[in-house]
Amino acid sequence: MSSFEELLKLANDARTRIREISPDEAHVRVDGGAILIDVRDEKEFRAGNIPGAILVSRDGLESRIAEVVPDKSTAIVTYCTVGHRSAIAADTLQKLGYEDVSSIEGGLNAYLQSSKARKIA
Repeated sequence: MSSFEELLKLANDARTRIREISPDEAHVRVDGGAILIDVRDEKEFRAGNIPGAILVSRDGLESRIAEVVPDKSTAIVTYCTVGHRSAIAADTLQKLGYEDVSSIEGGLNAYLQSSKARKIA
């Protein structure tokens, strides 16, 4: 099994336990005060991100999240490029006791398409 296949399997398993939200719902949740966590690596983050997002790469999530979001009742929205790593991250956050966690379905790609569509409309 390739690394991508393993990642996809982990992500699909995580999706059975987490809440995925649409890009439009993510806009609403972030506008309402949810913390937006980008779980990609630093190079990806520098190449482009959602304004206001905080970089906490999935590899460092367990060790850094408490300093970034100390209150476990804080609403958190995770994202990556297409939604696989962020689904796993959302699952991890729930296991760490965070109570209001969601992941953007389709990740940054879907979020950006949604933003563009809203500007055209």
